[in-house]
Order: sequence, then structure tokens, then C-alpha cells
Amino acid sequence: MSERKYRAICFDLDGTLLPQELEDFLGRYFKALAVSMVKQGAPLDEFKASLNAGTKAMIGHDGGATNCQVYWQTFMSTMESLTGQTLKPQDEWVELFTHFYENEFGLVGADVVPDENMVGAVRALAEKGYPLMLTTMPLFPPQAVEWRLKWAGLDAGQFERLTTYENSTSSKPKLTYYAENLAAMGLCGQDVLMVGNNTVEDLAFMKLGADAYVVTDHLLDPVGFDLSQVKHGSAADFLEWVNQLPMCENPVSGVQTGVVDAAATVAALEANLSVSAEELARMEGEERRARSAADDIGDAISGAGSSSAEKPQAGGEYVHVGMDQLDGFTQEGER
Repeated sequence: MSERKYRAICFDLDGTLLPQELEDFLGRYFKALAVSMVKQGAPLDEFKASLNAGTKAMIGHDGGATNCQVYWQTFMSTMESLTGQTLKPQDEWVELFTHFYENEFGLVGADVVPDENMVGAVRALAEKGYPLMLTTMPLFPPQAVEWRLKWAGLDAGQFERLTTYENSTSSKPKLTYYAENLAAMGLCGQDVLMVGNNTVEDLAFMKLGADAYVVTDHLLDPVGFDLSQVKHGSAADFLEWVNQLPMCENPVSGVQTGVVDAAATVAALEANLSVSAEELARMEGEERRARSAADDIGDAISGAGSSSAEKPQAGGEYVHVGMDQLDGFTQEGER
């Protein structure tokens, strides 16, 4: 039984609610996207490089603009620098991407088998009155996030807030990402439980006072974290734990679904950050490693560099693998 009285539950998606191997998903996703864009006349190498640059920019930046704005600014400028022109106006590129996410993208995970323990846990929490938030890595547009929830046997309507590249100005494991979500909820970290599978990206929320439950079925633990420090267990264990929770006494309401005011994010960060100078230094080191991991993306997308076994520690794994599978795809089609 939990000692805290949670007012909201935040869920990670990849490897937590969605039982899909990340490497398999990314390989399918990047190939499907590239095939779709090449069919519309995009030059393959220049498209890969522009996609790489835009994704790295989203992972690396921290506030001041949404991830969507950062992505498209970087994608367009990279395409222009490589081809001497943007090939298409930005609104036409956006239309092509939107069509892909509303159609072909849905097939990428059509064969995923939902984890009934996690589906049951989400249902049980809702029945107990707990407001649910999807705090997933915000590198995708809303259509893609909604598809991925469907693959997990869930529905976007079960969540008060979904983080996407349109409503987020930072990404995991940055504390500004979590502060932004606290501001959206109007809560302090002590009011929140974070459920995830990544000991760097998801447990970063604890630095702002959140409690955590690590679901270990698809555990990602790049730092050798001592799981005895947090609640943890399999998806089946988590469902059992959820069933023991009391009804939510004071559920949060009025959660913001869109972009959060920057001043509110700063205020939430300052109000909830209560760590030592040593811990801050360690956290900054993790962010530097995350940025370094993002730099590895270029090697993966160009088909060179680290193998898929050498996964980056935070953030970068979302595009570190997968694009190298495009090596067998040419401008004319598959070899």
C-alpha cells in the first residue's frame, strides 16, 4: 500500500504501456517514413540527413520553442543547405507527414499484442478516480501517439494530457520536461506517481519530488540503478499493486492539454527542485551524456558508427537504431 496520496498518475509509453521492442519499432517506422517520402519525390540521403538533424534538435534543445517548431525549422534549413532549395514549402512537407501518420504509420505496429496487465492497470486506476497523464518522449505528432496507444490496447481519451512534439518544449530526461508537465497539472511533484521502465529518462521525475514505479518487463537501465530504492516489479506485479491502492481522494482537475507558459514551467521547476549541489552536478552529467547520445544519431542514420547493441543512455535511442536499416533502400525502391 502506498504511503502517498497521489493526485495524478503519469505513464511512460515505450516499454511500459506499449510492449513493443523499441529497436523493432524504430526500424519499421523509419523505413516506412522514408519509403513514403521518397514516393513523393524526396531525395533519400538528403531526407535522412534532414530527419536526423530535426530529431537531434528536438532532443538537444531546452525551451523557448515547441519541439515541433524546432524540428521543422531544422529540417527545412538542413534540406535547403544540402539541396540548395527546400524542394517543397514547409506546409507541403507537413501535409505529407500528416498523411503518413494518419495512414501508413498505423500499420507499423498493427501486430503488437497489448499487455493485458497494463491495460487492466490503466482501467483500474481510472475506476479509482486517478487522473492519468501520458508523459512519453515528445518527439511525435499527436496522430502518432494516438496510434501507439491503440497498439497498446488503450485510447487517448483515457488520458488527461498526452505529451507530443506540438505541446512540449523539452524532452526526457530534462527536468524542464517534467516541470512543464507539473505546471500543466498545477501540482507539485509529491502529488504524482511516475510509471516507467527507464531508470534515466523516467526516474528523472523523482528529482522534482515525484514517486515512481519501475515496470521491469522491458527494463532499460543504462546506469546500473539500484531498483530497491523505488517501487518496482513486472506488469503483473504493477496491476496487483494498483488493485491495492485506495480511491483517489483529491484528483487533479483542469489539466492543460496544450503548450504551457514558460514562466509557469520555471516556477514549477524552482518550487519542486530540492536536491544537493552534488546531485545537481550528477544530473548535469547525465544530460551531457544524453546530448552525446543524440550526437550518435547521425552515425545511425547515415548507416555508419555504433551498432544497435551500443544504445545511447537517454533520448538518442529513439533514433539511434532503425535508420541503418534503410541501407537496403534506394531512391528507386528496395534492393
